Amino acid sequence: MAWKNPWYDPALSHHTPDGFCNLEPELRQPGDVQRWRRERRQQGLPVPPAQGYEHFTRQWCQPADLSGNEDAVWWLGHACLLLRLDGRYTLIDPALSSRASPLWFAGPRRKTPPALAVDDLPSLDSVLISHNHYDHLDRPTIKKLLSRFPQVQFVVPLGLGKWFARRGAANIAELDWWQSVSVAGLNVHAVPARHWSMRTLLDRNRSLWCGWVIKHPRLSFWFSGDSGYSDNLLEIPRRLGPFHLAALPIGAYAPKWFMRGQHMDPDQAVSLHQAMGQPHTVAIHWGVFELADESLDEPPQVLQQALARAGLDSGRFRAWRIGSRVLLNNICQD
Repeated sequence: MAWKNPWYDPALSHHTPDGFCNLEPELRQPGDVQRWRRERRQQGLPVPPAQGYEHFTRQWCQPADLSGNEDAVWWLGHACLLLRLDGRYTLIDPALSSRASPLWFAGPRRKTPPALAVDDLPSLDSVLISHNHYDHLDRPTIKKLLSRFPQVQFVVPLGLGKWFARRGAANIAELDWWQSVSVAGLNVHAVPARHWSMRTLLDRNRSLWCGWVIKHPRLSFWFSGDSGYSDNLLEIPRRLGPFHLAALPIGAYAPKWFMRGQHMDPDQAVSLHQAMGQPHTVAIHWGVFELADESLDEPPQVLQQALARAGLDSGRFRAWRIGSRVLLNNICQD
């Protein structure tokens, strides 16, 4: 029997009887995946960072320091962020394994070490997952989190609840775009993103993808998740802004003809940062996995160039070191 979307609502344009879709038209054409794989193989892409992987790791990575009790945010690499608010911890898109893959022996291998291990966490109250791709939803990491924190609250987009329930999660909130839930002292809103979902050959777009807006008395934060650029994203700051802090992707954009519908490039991220009022913005979705054709060290360089072209303050949108911490008082009072 053919699978039918149990959440289908004909009044919602991102719902289909067979799953979910973007608000924007699909840009990829049949044969594009094969063309991209062929061209990157012929060109030997991606190439290593200019001074090699060891130098890149020394320049851009440090162990996460969780000492103290101040409200803070850590970037743990790729799209993984850790928030501490009122002594309570929230993880976003934790992927701490050696590969972003269903297989331990194949698939994209991480090029930089995790900034922390699950055992380093003093406690954990909630985990937000933006979608089901392996670089955002990592089964070994989730298994370790559930072993240490069996009562942790998961907040996920529509269609992912059963995945977590099968792995023993007891507390799961499943949200559609523009729905929200209160968890760990936070109001968490699922917001649109321009992306897609798939974990097997049989489940393409059967679960939703999203970004997250986190509201707290001392913080307003937009985590975009994986997303190509779209003017539709501007509805998020219109409805839920202004923001003290944002996390926007700057990596996995090359070649643009192939990636533009699912990953924004640094110029587009700068445009979005500017359009939402230039909050403090951390660059995410780079520095760990080689998922596209640009080198690991290219996104922060291109980001600096994009900010300069736009005449913007690079102190408000920058690439953090993996594992680095920023105190929220320094963000929210600016």
